[in-house]
Amino acid sequence: MTIQDSEIKSGTVQDAMIAMGRQARAASRIMAAVGTAEKNAALLAIAEAVDAARAAIAEANAKDLAAGRDSGLDDALLDRLELTPARIDGMIEGLQQVAALPDPVGEISELNYRPSGIQVGKMRVPLGVVGIIYESRPNVTAEAASLCLKSGNAAILRGGSEAIHSNQAIAECLRAGLAKAGLPETAVQVVATTDRAAVGALITMPEFVDVVVPRGGKGLIERISRDATVTVIKHLDGICHVYIDDDADADKALAIAVNAKTHRYGTCNTMETLLIAQSRAQALLPVIAQQMQEKGVELRGCERSCALVPAMAAAEESDWATEYLAPILAVRVVDGLDEAIEHINRWSSQHTDAIVTENYSKSRRFLREVDSSSVMINASTRFADGFEYGLGAEIGISTDKIHARGP
Repeated sequence: MTIQDSEIKSGTVQDAMIAMGRQARAASRIMAAVGTAEKNAALLAIAEAVDAARAAIAEANAKDLAAGRDSGLDDALLDRLELTPARIDGMIEGLQQVAALPDPVGEISELNYRPSGIQVGKMRVPLGVVGIIYESRPNVTAEAASLCLKSGNAAILRGGSEAIHSNQAIAECLRAGLAKAGLPETAVQVVATTDRAAVGALITMPEFVDVVVPRGGKGLIERISRDATVTVIKHLDGICHVYIDDDADADKALAIAVNAKTHRYGTCNTMETLLIAQSRAQALLPVIAQQMQEKGVELRGCERSCALVPAMAAAEESDWATEYLAPILAVRVVDGLDEAIEHINRWSSQHTDAIVTENYSKSRRFLREVDSSSVMINASTRFADGFEYGLGAEIGISTDKIHARGP
């Protein structure tokens, strides 16, 4: 079932969403009992449907991109919105990877005997119905559906209005794959209205929806967190740091810093602040700055940074707390590891932070003391991704501590 704008009249959005909720709840009971082979067959059938529908998906995406340009979407949002042939390949590969993953449902661990003679352990079970609200990136439609299906859940997906045509083209592939595998098409329902009332309904139906995952801008996530009566798994910002340590390899430091910032600007795992140890700044910072500026990145630095790179603009305190999602980078020279960790734990959004160092003890300390969902040694923050971590896909990167953290 999908809800079309043309079918909705004032006051009926709530009723339509309740109908979707009922169907999702019924489908979730079926999905909880479905075997691994059937779920994998559905995922592979969806991948085949996406491959066969490349032209239709590209055509739908072109409509969204044109509408986005006409409405003044910035370059970062247009980049997130675009479905290139490589990104369609990524959707297909992600579906195939999730199909190849072990089935988590029913996995039993930590089984121990108690003094009474009983055995106690943990078994992984589906959540039930997962509501996912997201913006811009239409490939999330396939990623979210794949993870929900593999884990035995039903899903209600509500993408952003800017991606409405792309999301509906992908939704057709989801329905086709589920039907081919003999599973209920209502196991994944994609809301087809752009009416924002649908979001309000989705997040206030605890009788039908077990958990909501908002994936988008800070405004969307704050609204969901404030208004939802359904449990929420979220992250608010991606203020990610790379710290270049006294004991960093210079070539690694340069490559990691440039990749972490310039690979893509509009993603939550893009570096927004570069920290560099005082002992390395004089030699490395001008070289890094030159490469950043050649790629069009605006640099905003602390007093010590500006002294080494005079073309750098002076940073304000707000720069340390900003997720730019744009070719802008804050830069700070620090005395060493202590000051770097202190800065990160004050200003980081607890998403992803990295250290570049050849010192084992320092790297272990960074892992222990930096309080983020992904902490990296000698790697770009851009690797913070469910696909790159071998999970096949992700719904989002959670910075919560209860009840899920990370991708």
